[in-house]
Order: sequence, then C-alpha cells, then structure tokens
Amino acid sequence: KCAHRRLVCQAEQKPYYTSKLWWCGIALLGLGEVGNFTAYGFAPIALVAPLGCVSVIGSAFISVFFLKKTMRTADILGGTLTITGIYLLVTFTPSVPQELTARQVQNYLVSWPFLVYSILEIIIFCILLYFYKRKAVKHIVVLLMMVALLASLTVIAVKAVSSMIALSVKGKMQLTYSIFYMMIVLMAASCAFQIKFLNQAVHLYEATAVVPINFVFFTTSATISGVIFYREFQSAALLSVFMFLFGCLLSFLGVIIIARNKKEEHLQIPFIDCGHIPGQKLTGKIQPDSHSSCYGTQNKEDDSVKRQ
Repeated sequence: KCAHRRLVCQAEQKPYYTSKLWWCGIALLGLGEVGNFTAYGFAPIALVAPLGCVSVIGSAFISVFFLKKTMRTADILGGTLTITGIYLLVTFTPSVPQELTARQVQNYLVSWPFLVYSILEIIIFCILLYFYKRKAVKHIVVLLMMVALLASLTVIAVKAVSSMIALSVKGKMQLTYSIFYMMIVLMAASCAFQIKFLNQAVHLYEATAVVPINFVFFTTSATISGVIFYREFQSAALLSVFMFLFGCLLSFLGVIIIARNKKEEHLQIPFIDCGHIPGQKLTGKIQPDSHSSCYGTQNKEDDSVKRQ
C-alpha cells in the first residue's frame, strides 16, 4: 500500500513491480504465509485459525506509522478485545499430540464423523453454488460461506501436509505415502476456488465488510473441521471449551470493531497536476468541474483569439 501511494505521487509514473518497497512487502507477505503454514504442523487448527486476527490488528496499528493514518478509538478498543481473546485462546486451547503420521491421516479420512461432515458440507456447498450460478445470487454471505466451506478442507489438508513434512525432517519419512500427495492436491484445489469466490466478494463489496465476515466464517469453519477431523476437543474440560469460545467471541468482536466504519482509500489523482507554471498564479484546479458547461472546451477568450 505504501509503495502504491509513493508511485502515484511521482511525476514519472512507473509500474508497481519496479518498486523495491513493493517487492519487500510481497516477500514479507510470503514469509508470513510460510510461517502460517508451518504453524499448522505444530499447533491445533483451533488455535492457529483464530490467531489470524493478529494480522487485522497489526495492519491497523502499522498503518499509523507507514500510511500516516489516524489512530481511532475503535482501533484501540478493538485491539484490546482482540488481544484479550488471543490470551484466552492460547491459554484454554486443549493440548493434543501434534505428530500426525500418514496412516493416522488415512484413518481420520475414512472415519464416520468426517464422512458425515463431508456429506453435509458438499450438500450445503452445492445449494449455495446453485443459487450463485443459476439464480445469480451474489450476496456477500453466500460468497463468503462458500469460501469458508472450502477453507475447512484447506486447513485439514494444510495441517496434514505440514505435519508429515515436519515428521519427515525429523527422520520419520512420510513423503512416500500417496495420502501426502492427495492432500497437496486437495490443498491447491481448495485454495484456488477460495481465491475465485473471495475475489468476487472483494470486487462487489467493500473490504471493510469482507474482512470481518470472512474472518468469522473462516475461523468457525476451520475450528469445526479441526474438532471433527483431528478430534482436537475430544478430552477437553467443559470450562476450557467455554473459555475458548469466549476468546473466539472477543476476537470476532475486536475485528468487527476495527473494520467498522473504516473508509476505503482509493489512489486516484482528482485533477491533472502540471506543476508550477512560471509567471502564473494557480488559484484552482487545472481541470474544470465536470458538471460545468465548459468542461472539455476552451473558454470564450481563447476561442476569440483563435478566430482572430
């Protein structure tokens, strides 16, 4: 964002991919996703998925320094609620063994709770896809629910692939099993379709609406898939479950407060900036008001001079 703003202000317009700052941002974004991928191999899905809210509060506070945004009271309140929710999530997430072998993943894949969950998910997704394709229903809830349903498969596959790679690095080779490559295909396919529907939602609606709704739907879907597929809350105490859900609720509320009523910034130049003209006093815009009668034409004095 900072790179795009700098390029817009330059006299000579250059493509964004020529900016070193832009490439630095892309590299950091990629590094963050690698860390997110790795985290699934060492921690429960129920913990990793809700911690995505850190990026929301992080961007809100970092934008104050890099983009010179004004710190709002809503940002402070939302950040406080989100941090409190994160503390509860980290404290009360059940501790379960994270070393997943290829055979364990195979057993989970054919277990009856996951089969029932998969059938219900496929039915709901097909109904939503019918309304999306046949009835042209492109409501934000429909689009982001399809994203969330696909995301549940993505996190299952990501955790399986990350865990098997981690075990292989430790010396317990898991990459020779066919389930490893099946999970890679599932991960890539579900991510591709997620991008399609998420891109459609961002195109039709403001990011301030898409971000909180997508976070709530994604976290809920990912947590349910972790509970059903990897049985992460199988031996958890009732108090731990309650405090975990309360932590999720605080995180959801914090993200919604941060994103609420935040104005979108469009990088557009409202008028043609010709710089300072020697000997002339600039008192207004170079380009006239588009609603005036002389928009796009010369004034009467110029016309008379031209005729003479």
